[in-house]
Amino acid sequence: MQPTDPRIRAFTEDHILSLLAELHERGRRFGLIFPSAATDRTLDGRVLVCFNTAPASTLLNILTLLLDADRDRERPCDS
Repeated sequence: MQPTDPRIRAFTEDHILSLLAELHERGRRFGLIFPSAATDRTLDGRVLVCFNTAPASTLLNILTLLLDADRDRERPCDS
């Protein structure tokens, strides 16, 4: 998802906070810890996430990667 994607404007600060909680939970399984990740401010109708003021799309893209990794871990290996 691109930072300019219009769907980003639909995410409120509460939505982003719940996604950050999911990021903390899912990331911990992979050794990814984001202790300072939080919402920052709203810029041009988009909530920024405090990954050095990254847009919310960065959060969504990281969560997508973690979900894909979870699915890959659950699949049996073909031997």
